[in-house]
Amino acid sequence: MPFINENFMLSTDAARELYHGAAEAMPIIDYHCHLSPQLIAENVQFKDITELWLTDGKAGDHYKWRAMRGNGVSEEYITGGRRSSWEIFQKWAETMPYTMRNPLYHWSHLELARVFGIHKQLNPDTAREIFDECNEKLATEEFRGQALIKRFNVETVCTTDDPADDLRWHKMIAENPFGVKILPAWRPDKAMAIENPTAYNEYLKKLSEAAGIEIKSYATLLDALKRRHEFFEAMGSKLSDHGLEAFHAAPYTESEIERIFAKVLAGKQPDAEEIEKFRSATLHDFAVMDAEAGWAQQFHVGAIRNNNTRMFKALGPDTGYDSIHDMPVAKDGNRFLDSLAREGKLTKTILYCLNPKDMEVLITMAYNFNDGSFPGKMQFGSGWWFLDQEDGMRKQINALSANGLLSRFVGMLTDSRSFLSYPRHEYFRRILCDVIGRDIEDGKLPSEEMPFLKKMVGDISYRNAKNYFNF
Repeated sequence: MPFINENFMLSTDAARELYHGAAEAMPIIDYHCHLSPQLIAENVQFKDITELWLTDGKAGDHYKWRAMRGNGVSEEYITGGRRSSWEIFQKWAETMPYTMRNPLYHWSHLELARVFGIHKQLNPDTAREIFDECNEKLATEEFRGQALIKRFNVETVCTTDDPADDLRWHKMIAENPFGVKILPAWRPDKAMAIENPTAYNEYLKKLSEAAGIEIKSYATLLDALKRRHEFFEAMGSKLSDHGLEAFHAAPYTESEIERIFAKVLAGKQPDAEEIEKFRSATLHDFAVMDAEAGWAQQFHVGAIRNNNTRMFKALGPDTGYDSIHDMPVAKDGNRFLDSLAREGKLTKTILYCLNPKDMEVLITMAYNFNDGSFPGKMQFGSGWWFLDQEDGMRKQINALSANGLLSRFVGMLTDSRSFLSYPRHEYFRRILCDVIGRDIEDGKLPSEEMPFLKKMVGDISYRNAKNYFNF
């Protein structure tokens, strides 16, 4: 029997019944990812498996890059651009056996099996054969970008887009549909990043041009953002996403924010207190925009980024030098959500943590603010980034089950730049079914409730997200 087989990760009869009977055939709603809209619109054809898996800046995998560095592979075989595709792939194949018990071992073999129909383990002995077979298939129409997405029964994809983006590629996709909805999602992080006045003022020029509004005050900044928010909505956007080290909820006045904005507009460096007040104001105003539009909002909390200064200067962001932060989130998170709830401006909200210590913190925080207006209005999101693996998924499922309603969970997403990441939905569904199936086998859940448990698994896999986001 091959390693990746029909009952992979399913350890009980009940788990197998749940997966094959309720989860396996469900469509995918990938409501948060970092796929390139341009590559989707252009229906990219990757030149080889190395470009698709390892080296392309828009579709490469920094998880793999971290593993290769940890295995002693020099940068010239990773992002250096000085080695051939085969040499780079060969180094990844040499690394693969050393990733056992790292999620990359499971993910990579799932991708080989589900995308390419290859059931051999990747190692130095099989590398050339797998390299050639993948490349032969990638040269065909059936393995272009759009076909790769359709292969996994994907219904909707939400990319991650800045307010200043013109969304030209989304327009192109809408004009040339291929059977999968590709929608923009609003990511306004740059609009609050005043800690670098030079870069911030450059960004304001782009935003001003996109909105057609001269940004000369905080009030006009909000006007420009609202105009772009309306444009995103017209393009199909129904949700926002925010990447935060922690929540921001410092007290401030409108006059203080205008003064801070004027200072930054003049190119002067704000101090730490001013930065925190400004972030608090913008984060609140972003959330109000979402509530007034009826969108959902997502908060990804707890990454500390670009920690290796030398490599950041050499390669830029998102190249594998980010890690888990340990900032407190409870006090300001509750204060932030409470301020919105008091104003009647708290929309559907999903909270994600990167530090596992914050799982129960965010679940209990979210459940402070459910108001009966919609089932599962306040969500604790799926295992994110370093928690997007078997142990992290099981912990997320168990923590949510203990402190909330797992049955109302909106399920998995890829959060990936890779066209090959959709087996992560399968991975999650198998783990979900294994957790519930084990409870049935252990007598913790009643086997006679199997019809409801199948419905629950189908809801988490697909229907909850469809209803929540109203795509």
